[in-house]
Amino acid sequence: MTQTRGFSAYIAVTAAYWAFMLTDGALRMLVLLHFHTLGFSPVQLAYLFVLYEVAGIVTNLSAGWIAARFGLTSTLYAGLALQVLALLALSLLDPNWSIGASVVFVMLVQGASGVAKDLAKMSSKSAVKILAPKAKGGLFKWVAILTGSKNAVKGLGFLLGAALLATLGFVPAVLAMAGVLGLVLIAVLVGMPSGLPTGRKDAKFKEVFSKNRNINWLSAARVFLFGGRDVWFVVGIPIYFYAVLSDGSEESNRAAFFLIGSFMAVWTILYGMVQASAPKLLRAHQRGEHEYAVLAQKWALGLAVVPVVLTAILLLAPGTSPMLTGTIVAGLLIFGTMFAVNSSLHSYLILAMTDEKRVTMDVGFYYMANAVGRLTGTLLSGVSYQIGGLALCLGTAAGMILLSWACTRRLGN
Repeated sequence: MTQTRGFSAYIAVTAAYWAFMLTDGALRMLVLLHFHTLGFSPVQLAYLFVLYEVAGIVTNLSAGWIAARFGLTSTLYAGLALQVLALLALSLLDPNWSIGASVVFVMLVQGASGVAKDLAKMSSKSAVKILAPKAKGGLFKWVAILTGSKNAVKGLGFLLGAALLATLGFVPAVLAMAGVLGLVLIAVLVGMPSGLPTGRKDAKFKEVFSKNRNINWLSAARVFLFGGRDVWFVVGIPIYFYAVLSDGSEESNRAAFFLIGSFMAVWTILYGMVQASAPKLLRAHQRGEHEYAVLAQKWALGLAVVPVVLTAILLLAPGTSPMLTGTIVAGLLIFGTMFAVNSSLHSYLILAMTDEKRVTMDVGFYYMANAVGRLTGTLLSGVSYQIGGLALCLGTAAGMILLSWACTRRLGN
């Protein structure tokens, strides 16, 4: 495979992944804000995303084997097509249904969307291992660009989702996204360059479970890292900001949607930009592979400090105020910056620790762990906020990130 052909395939995969993640971010914000205005409690909102994360656990395990057997393009196309169907299905939601029926329906649709997301993610991340240049620092640079740009696009999706909800309404918004993503699917089906593996018929499902202890410890660290983010990110912070910003009127709700969507977008875009810049920030071209595990330990410990400080501030504050809200925003932006470096290090390490023959299965297993962390964080986000507000969400985040640090200490031992 020539470098030009490999780069063309990389660009095509990345563009398709961008389009997918734009709709993924928008859909999350649409669902969260729409159902909050319908009177759903924090725990009920968390339930809406549970099957999305459960689906990720199952999908990542099976998708790695499917891609190894049938090729990476098959899982990428399947992910895009399934997301289009999920968006179309969500447009059928009837506002006259009971809350129970609505929760079940949206959980099922979100589950399908979760399958779609992880099919597309596993395909894109595995492709980097195969297509990236072999020069020193090349793999870290390419995976950082893919992951960072994906998260920046997802951040734009949060803003897009809030804007579409406020201007078009729920059903027209999901139909518009389904149409755009359908066009993207047609474009990649017609124009995907060659360069990605077509699969091997002897791939066995049991190969998904790695015997490499470093991959297993890194996957465990990923569980707690992403659990420590989603425990405040999924339900806690949007509902906290809604309580601070809205008085319940339609006009106030519309303003709150834009502000919440803007914060989620800025946070995720900043996170993506730092991820993409991580190789430069860490001077990757000057480092040996053995140094990255040590860096992962140091950055995880530093990250844990941020939610500890924010928890203390919330517990000591006499009540909500503009100054307190501004402090929380600033602290979470710092968290996002440090979290981005942690995530980028993990994304590099999983690809560095595997080989091309096992890449789809090791990446699938690793992102299965990622989905376990997100599921845990999602459930704890609703429960923690309902019991102890944002302070308990952030306190729980600190504990989970310390567990991630403990797992990274086992790397290389």
